[in-house]
Amino acid sequence: MKFDTLQQGINFYENYAKVSGFDTRLYSTKKRKSDGKISLKYYVCNKEGFRETPDFMQTAKRKDQ
Repeated sequence: MKFDTLQQGINFYENYAKVSGFDTRLYSTKKRKSDGKISLKYYVCNKEGFRETPDFMQTAKRKDQ
């Protein structure tokens, strides 16, 4: 299915989810390197896989010397 705008696609999936009885969440967003504009957004069922951990929450690994 192809939509004219990103928002139309998001609205369609959110309405479909509501009718089908599940919630959605934004999984990830990809931007073009050339101009920084959003090229892809992944919306998934809220129970799909794991949420990505933000970089600032990841623990740094230390090498023992």
